[in-house]
Amino acid sequence: MGFLTAIEQSGFSTWVRESGSVWAYPLILFLHTVGLGFVVGTCMVVDLRLLGCAPRLPLKPVERFFPYLWAGFWISALSGTILLAADATTKVVSTIFYVKMSFITLGVCLIPMLRRSLRVGGSAMASTKTRIVAALSLACWAGAITAGRLQAYLGPVSGAAGLTNHF
Repeated sequence: MGFLTAIEQSGFSTWVRESGSVWAYPLILFLHTVGLGFVVGTCMVVDLRLLGCAPRLPLKPVERFFPYLWAGFWISALSGTILLAADATTKVVSTIFYVKMSFITLGVCLIPMLRRSLRVGGSAMASTKTRIVAALSLACWAGAITAGRLQAYLGPVSGAAGLTNHF
């Protein structure tokens, strides 16, 4: 915990957390949101197409969106790390934080499987296995977004009696 306290009390983390500047917490949170939008938006397009939405849309051209997905992921990961550093001692002891990170980890692990499905899929209907992966991907990203939002309300600083680290 001493290491987390040192990170949280560093000059940079203090500036991010306490500065009234638009270039501090608001910009970092904005970047986190935009990055997440690219990741989740691209995954939703791919997942929904593999689940049968827009069947006339060929699968192969959708693959061109993956560089944007990964750019969004790295923007979100970097900005998320900064947001974590600004409040490390609180977030690291919160169960909801680990729920969020689990959903993100699983969602990211599913991305290569989805991309492979696009390469071999042509314009045909996806296999049952591929549809299951697509549905899991949608569920993971919905879970990650929900858990991320709930971090503000559940956990050590929520102020809501009985909700600290419980579901």
